[in-house]
Amino acid sequence: MSSAPHTSTDSPPPRRKIIDGGFIVLLAVTLLAAALVTAKYGGAHALATALGALGFIAVLLPKVGAGLFVAAAIPLLLPREKVSALIGQESGWRGLLLASAAGALLPGGPGMTFPLAAALFAAGADIGATLAFVTGWSLLSLNRTLIWELSFLDWHLVALRIALCLPAPLAVGLAARALTLRRRRAGP
Repeated sequence: MSSAPHTSTDSPPPRRKIIDGGFIVLLAVTLLAAALVTAKYGGAHALATALGALGFIAVLLPKVGAGLFVAAAIPLLLPREKVSALIGQESGWRGLLLASAAGALLPGGPGMTFPLAAALFAAGADIGATLAFVTGWSLLSLNRTLIWELSFLDWHLVALRIALCLPAPLAVGLAARALTLRRRRAGP
């Protein structure tokens, strides 16, 4: 994703590959799972499983599509300088804390979170803040904590888990920044 609309003097954005390494691995695992289900339960059960998965895709696709549209629109709508100042390379601890808190407070699932993380990265967030955002959502989601964890687990367990996970987004963000800086200093 680019951070600004393309003009006639810009080169066209790079085309994304439909078939890449990730797709090939996922396809291989899918085919292996289909073969194992067929061997264990028969072809009819494997077909029913595949049809159930297609039904789930039909439900999920509009949400993913909306998330991807938001991800494409955010870099065009947010001023890159402002995003970079808040959660860019030079934002320091404040940027990592802000990204971690935003991830923790974000309601919604991966269909919203990952496109939003990609959009913030394209809009000027650095890799540390982007990963702190995703880690904050993964480990500290307020929505998931209130609705699921506190419904099933004793509050002491939830509080302990949160206390242990609280530094993780910051640690991930700092580590990502350090690795990126180290790689830049090493050169190509």
